[in-house]
Amino acid sequence: MVDEVTPEELKEKLDAEEPVQIIDIRPAAAFERGHIPRAINVPMTELPGRVDEIEWEDDIVVACPIGQSSVQAAKLISSFEGVDNDAAVQSMAGGYHAWEYGLEQRSADA
Repeated sequence: MVDEVTPEELKEKLDAEEPVQIIDIRPAAAFERGHIPRAINVPMTELPGRVDEIEWEDDIVVACPIGQSSVQAAKLISSFEGVDNDAAVQSMAGGYHAWEYGLEQRSADA
C-alpha cells in the first residue's frame, strides 16, 4: 500500500519550504510544458536506472498525469535496496489533473 498526499497537502509543504522531493514521472516534453515547483523529471521509463538521484532524507512525492502511474512508481522506489525504512514515499492523489496551483516551465534537466 502506498500512502497518498493530496495536492493541497503538497502545496502546503512547498509553501512552508519543508524538505520534499517531487519526482515527476511524465515524459520530458510534458514536464517542460509545466510542472510542480521544485519537481525533478525522471520519466517512468528511466526510473529504475536513475533511482540513485533521489535524496532519501527528504519526503518523496511522485507525480503523474492522473495519480495511477505514480502509485506504481512509489512502490518501485520503495522496493530499492538502500531506501531508508523511514523514508516517506508517497503518490500525489489525482496527479496533475488535480493540481490547481501554478506550474513552472523550464528545461527537463534538473
